[in-house]
Amino acid sequence: MNYLFHILTMISLYVILGLSLNLSVGYAGLLSLCHAAFFGIGAYVSTLLVMKTGLAFLPSFAIAILIVGVIAYLISIPSISFHGDFFVLATLGFQAIIFSILYNWVDLTNGPYGILGIPRPDILGIQIESAPMFFLVTLLLVFIVSFILYRLTHSPYGRALAALRDDETAALALGKNVKRLKRSAFLIAGALAAVAGIMFASYASFIDPTSFTLDESIFILCVVIIGGAGNMRGPVIGAVILVLMPELLRFLQMPDAFAANLRQIIYGLMMVLMMRFRPSGLLGRYSFD
Repeated sequence: MNYLFHILTMISLYVILGLSLNLSVGYAGLLSLCHAAFFGIGAYVSTLLVMKTGLAFLPSFAIAILIVGVIAYLISIPSISFHGDFFVLATLGFQAIIFSILYNWVDLTNGPYGILGIPRPDILGIQIESAPMFFLVTLLLVFIVSFILYRLTHSPYGRALAALRDDETAALALGKNVKRLKRSAFLIAGALAAVAGIMFASYASFIDPTSFTLDESIFILCVVIIGGAGNMRGPVIGAVILVLMPELLRFLQMPDAFAANLRQIIYGLMMVLMMRFRPSGLLGRYSFD
């Protein structure tokens, strides 16, 4: 039964990551390859606050989101000056920088050895320890994040983002502050990715830089692209499919090394087929062609 709740918890975390990236990719048209960096910063900041300073979970939760939001905003200032492939390369560079910091700043992050023994969260006097309780908390966060993004994307702000995505020149002609819209979308997406990072760290009780690599950023992007960008349903179905797929391969009793390689082949094949036959994804409104 704990295995089932583990899978549901991981799906919930990737739903949060997919929905947050979807704001940047599917609504603002900013194809980012650094979402795992925000995911990782949130995990490390909250962990260090709890373990180094003794801060309670909820204050560390709020501070980590704030810090990641500020970092995302600062990164967006130079990055949004680039367009298309150059913006992707800028976010790729940021992803590489963050991974290098996490890996090499041993005094702070413990480098490649990671941080072990991360305490379980205490929320309003309730200790979250069991797998079902973690799932309920992450599911609640999914609803909160979904509500926030639904309100944003169905407001004038969301329509302005969609206009920017579809035709930046037209948005400029209508008097929209394009740079401000891009920065705000990048900030919100990064801050919400931190939510998943914080919960991942407290759930796994161990984090190291290998959980927040470029491969992870690509995986999160796959969640959005395969599920479909530009609406709330796509990242949800994308997270379900991509999290369940490796678990289904376990039942084929393949060697772990072969199953890992096969999984990457399947992900790549799915991406190619999606781009060729359905560039908007399974349930998306925004086409990547």
